[in-house]
Amino acid sequence: MTFEEQLRSFVPFNEQEAVDRDVALRCLQQPDIYVRTNELVHVTSSAWIVNHDRTKVLMAYHNIMQTWAWLGGHADGETDLLQVALKEAREESGIKHVRPISEDLFSVEMLTIEGHVKRGKYVNSHLHLNATYLLEADETDELFVKEDENSGVKWIPLDEVESVCSIAWDWEYIYSKLNAKLRTLG
Repeated sequence: MTFEEQLRSFVPFNEQEAVDRDVALRCLQQPDIYVRTNELVHVTSSAWIVNHDRTKVLMAYHNIMQTWAWLGGHADGETDLLQVALKEAREESGIKHVRPISEDLFSVEMLTIEGHVKRGKYVNSHLHLNATYLLEADETDELFVKEDENSGVKWIPLDEVESVCSIAWDWEYIYSKLNAKLRTLG
């Protein structure tokens, strides 16, 4: 199923997802939406990675954002966003045993990215049209830091995510929602 088809069949959990889904569907009409050469908005994919007991989430300390965050990255031309989420999860954390709990889109977000410097080059403020997938990983896998992107990777109990997230909006509109959605799965 294409990302557009996933968005069209996606059932929003809350108002944020409903609004962001509708905006995302309009943004998909932009040229080069799957690559960073679109400097206004481009597609990214993130992973909410939980352990087998679904009591912890795998997060990385993001060097640019200066906070603990989910794992993920740019589509960079790839249109299978579940594969992007899986690839980024492995690359950013070192986990080997990771699988989708479902291949369906778990969440959708339009994320504002402030202007910043990456690898010595200025990147202008822009939007990420983000697809989130729910993944499960083996908590015993060895973790490693991807120094050019993060400075820490660890399993965090779900009820402690708010205390490690230094960006209030991320906690309020993303991570708390992802945890609430996870709890509805049982």
